[in-house]
Amino acid sequence: MTKHSLETLSFDNTYARLPESFYAKLSPTPFSEPPHLVSFNPSAAELIDLDPEQAKRPEFAGVFGGSMLVPGMEPLAMLYSGHQFGVYVPQLGDGRAILLGEARNERGERWDLQLKGAGLTPFSRDGDGRAVLRSTIREYLCSEAMHGLGIPTTRALCIVGSEHKVFREQVETGAIVLRMAPSHVRFGSFEILYYRKQYEQLKVLADYVIAHHYPHLVETADKYARFFHEVVERTAKLISQWQAVGWAHGVMNTDNMSILGITLDYGPFGFIDDYDPGFICNHSDHNGRYAFNQQPYIGLWNLSCLAQALLPLAQKEELKAALDRYTPLCEGRYMELMRAKFGLIETKEEDASLIQDLLALMHLHHVDYTNFFRTLGLFQAGPESQNEPLRDFFLDRGAFDQWARRYKDRLHEEGSRDEDRMVHMNRVNPKYVLRNYLAQTAIEKAQKKDFSEIDRLLILLQNPYSDQPGMDAYASPPPNWGKHLAVSCSS
Repeated sequence: MTKHSLETLSFDNTYARLPESFYAKLSPTPFSEPPHLVSFNPSAAELIDLDPEQAKRPEFAGVFGGSMLVPGMEPLAMLYSGHQFGVYVPQLGDGRAILLGEARNERGERWDLQLKGAGLTPFSRDGDGRAVLRSTIREYLCSEAMHGLGIPTTRALCIVGSEHKVFREQVETGAIVLRMAPSHVRFGSFEILYYRKQYEQLKVLADYVIAHHYPHLVETADKYARFFHEVVERTAKLISQWQAVGWAHGVMNTDNMSILGITLDYGPFGFIDDYDPGFICNHSDHNGRYAFNQQPYIGLWNLSCLAQALLPLAQKEELKAALDRYTPLCEGRYMELMRAKFGLIETKEEDASLIQDLLALMHLHHVDYTNFFRTLGLFQAGPESQNEPLRDFFLDRGAFDQWARRYKDRLHEEGSRDEDRMVHMNRVNPKYVLRNYLAQTAIEKAQKKDFSEIDRLLILLQNPYSDQPGMDAYASPPPNWGKHLAVSCSS
């Protein structure tokens, strides 16, 4: 495989060939202070055949810090609208993100290279177009953590920082994260064309997305309906994965929903510590619209907004039929994932109550979600087994014992073997997730110019299912100071 330098990256900017009404062409705005590399992710560099040695060049921070371009880049800010907290906003667009271009690797795959925090665009509204170091670290680490967990997501190549001052709740330093995705087209990219009654443009966008990302549908007669069916399926499966791993997005507006069914736009996200189905990770979400247990419903609501936008291209009945598949798909995939977490191989009708009753106990007793399921792999189904490590999670051990007897019977029914089951469960129950307090620790060190914790977490979270020597502390529940960290949209 050819390893590219910055200057020899191969670009194929298909989005820039669309009509100019879809975007605004502009260059990033350099920081007022010199840029410096905060962290670099070699595994993301592999996706675009970029030689990791390039990160050592001073030009690297210049290119991905917004102060210089390399041949082939055609920077632009994408236009879209969206429903924000249930209310339609007629125009949004990339207010602080600039798409540099689409890098193409030797396998023919295209990856959008997008700078987040690259300065003002025509769509910035009242914003300053900047991101702060704090938010870029969170997105950088979480997108790679989600990839490590096997959840579809944007990726992150690097963080570039600066002493450039940015004003949020307080004065902070500016930074840029270079994020990557096969496409950054969103539900809102279609909504703006529908509500502006630009139906020809709507067709152009749909044809573009289908040609580049759903090419098997190009020649089908009902391609727009089939396209929507596949978006429904991908979105249902994605959200079921969020639910199974205990992750909340925080701002599931339609402009934050990917047309490819990947996790997009990391702001006030959060992994659940103590299990709480009503967990709200965004302290700006006063009504709990985007609470953890609301995510499956919001996925359907957002898809209905996309269906509305596609009405000029597909029959209403076909779009409704696709929407009707969402809940069975989401619930069905969630149950598959949860059976795997419980080490169950066969499918039985009583599994739903077995799973839900344990989750209710975990909620009642404030049990750590990630650690409990990792420890559940140690469950002994023998007649004399007491399973003390699991009982210790619960204040009322008797209540757990009652549930454990049901679980033991269920395991016996399918002839489950303890050793084999533990191996399978450890492959789906992570030991490490990006808890908010871990991200906060990395942020506080980085604000003192110590970036080592970012790199340490990056490596750790790329292999979340493996026991990593000397890293057990990173699997600990949060200390008291880290239990209720306030995370806002500026995060």
